Amino acid sequence: MTEYDVIVLGAGPVGENAADYAHRTGLSVALVEAERVGGECSYWACIPSKALLRTPMAVAAARRLPGVTAEYDPKEVFARRDYFTSRGDDSAQAEWVSSAGITLVRGWGRITGEKTVQVGDQELRARHAVVLATGSVPVRPPIPGLDEVRTWGSREATSAEAAPRRLGVLGGGVVGCELAQAYARLGSRVTMLVRGTLLPSVEPIAGERVVEALRAEGVDVRLGVGLDAVAPAGDAIALTVGDETIEVDELLLATGRKPNSADIGVDVLGLTPGDAVSIDDSGLALGDWLYAVGDVTGRAPLTHMGKYQARIAGAAIAARAAGSPLDTAPWGEHSATADHAAVPQVIFTDPEVAHVGRTAAQAREAGVAVREVSIDIAVAGSSLEADGYTGTAILVVDTDREVLVGATFVGQDVGELLHSATVAVVGEVPLSRLWHAVPSFPTISEVWLRLLEAYRS
Repeated sequence: MTEYDVIVLGAGPVGENAADYAHRTGLSVALVEAERVGGECSYWACIPSKALLRTPMAVAAARRLPGVTAEYDPKEVFARRDYFTSRGDDSAQAEWVSSAGITLVRGWGRITGEKTVQVGDQELRARHAVVLATGSVPVRPPIPGLDEVRTWGSREATSAEAAPRRLGVLGGGVVGCELAQAYARLGSRVTMLVRGTLLPSVEPIAGERVVEALRAEGVDVRLGVGLDAVAPAGDAIALTVGDETIEVDELLLATGRKPNSADIGVDVLGLTPGDAVSIDDSGLALGDWLYAVGDVTGRAPLTHMGKYQARIAGAAIAARAAGSPLDTAPWGEHSATADHAAVPQVIFTDPEVAHVGRTAAQAREAGVAVREVSIDIAVAGSSLEADGYTGTAILVVDTDREVLVGATFVGQDVGELLHSATVAVVGEVPLSRLWHAVPSFPTISEVWLRLLEAYRS
């Protein structure tokens, strides 16, 4: 048996962060990884998907300016994606782990008891903490015939070598929307099947604008439509939708993800395999030693939020190991308070959707008295950004406290507006003080002034 102060299961960005923050305080750390160091985000999710989206998006933005002629080669888009994912080679990430003084243990880790982990024929023991950072796995829907055909998940879609001639997309969440647009711009004829609406977790106008954009680019977006059955059709795939059969060359299942806790030994601790691992705001899941961070917790399943949780948990582990008191009050050093009502996210469609905090509906459901202010993004900065610029900005204001509890921006390049809104939500900046934060001219951020004026009117 080999002992470490801390053992982290999962070497994605979240696990790396937890390991790094714990090690910086002088604790010895083992980082266990069964696949690639750097995890899902680095090789199959955030990084490759944005690489596939970025070049076509930049060209589309350039074409919105007069006198500009711009083209791109899809082969070069895939090549650029390969550059950013290092073609699956994780040696550079593994070198970082070693240079940080963290021990990398290759293999599948399973908890076998209190503070013990089995990796192959190695038994590891933690003196202080075991951290679960095992992420999430795709949800595969129970559709007749699905097991008889090849399908894409997000991994296959972001690592494909070329665009299929015809692509079916099942699902209207972030992955479905981003990859439908990416492949439409890379040359695929795309059909989207969405049981409800697009992007249901954000303000309704955001989904509506994205639907309009996708349809304008030739994507066949079908809302309120499910997939009834699937069958092979030679080299193609036949999709049964009501009385209609649609043939595609690849089918992307963008039907959500679930915590990856099914085969990591949590059952020996009395937890249910496959379920989200419940934690308190310090990341503690069980006793004084089992922590969980990132998607496996089911809280705010985004890479940046997982890294945030990992920083909190790493600091909490170090404090408990040293016998120091923890600051677990809201917004304290050892409290992942932002998970509850200050989660930022950018959806990298064109138009982009950037949102933080609560939607108006979510705030009202939580019992908050709110007023919603919605205006077009029509300022000098946006008119210079693109001819015919269209966009929407929304603020959700707690009228009792006169502070911002949510914000949404929809439009070209609005992702870069989001952090200012996140600071306002997290800092609970009074609108009377926000009025003195003067936006630079001429930028899209001028919309902040227009929003505050609209609220005052």
